[in-house]
Amino acid sequence: MSSPKRRIEKDVMDLMMSGHDVALVNDSLQQFHVIFNGPSDTPYAGGKWKVRVELPDQYPLKSPSIGFTNKIFHPNIDESSGSVCLDVINQTWSPMFGLVNIFENFLPHLLRYANPSDPLNTEASTLMNKDEAKYNSTVKQYVQQYAQNIVNDEDENYPIENGNGNGNVNGNGKVAHDDDDDDELSDVGSLSSDDDVAGDMEI
Repeated sequence: MSSPKRRIEKDVMDLMMSGHDVALVNDSLQQFHVIFNGPSDTPYAGGKWKVRVELPDQYPLKSPSIGFTNKIFHPNIDESSGSVCLDVINQTWSPMFGLVNIFENFLPHLLRYANPSDPLNTEASTLMNKDEAKYNSTVKQYVQQYAQNIVNDEDENYPIENGNGNGNVNGNGKVAHDDDDDDELSDVGSLSSDDDVAGDMEI
């Protein structure tokens, strides 16, 4: 087994052993869904999102592609496609990161600290800037309407095409690539604690 394959197997197993609900697509370790719970200290508390993940053949040198399959109201997540605007996934990914970091550090941080100045959802961004109370209320409405009773069914096959890991899943279930992304990887520091990760990542 080649080194990338070993790393893929290790990271997927680490994610499962960490208590995350993982369902493989077509029994592939490179395409799967993960149930992501909204952080308890945010308006997303109580919500469950099915996040689709694709690992490129070059993983971990190339970043995973991720996308939310059920709707979420957030300035940095496209409502229609589920694409995520997160530099640590799209641009500053490092092989020192793993899948557990994505679901325990990066995505929770994104939901806690949105960046309305770089939006994928302009409605959410505008509302967050103008009326935070109404923004929080809208987030909770989306949680109630779209993020309840989510079941991670491995038979539910969302189409994900192979990509280079530098993009996110678009509305057609395909991987949208970042044209200006280069192959250099940024060293964004140690993962010794959650605070270190939060300090090193940018949204």
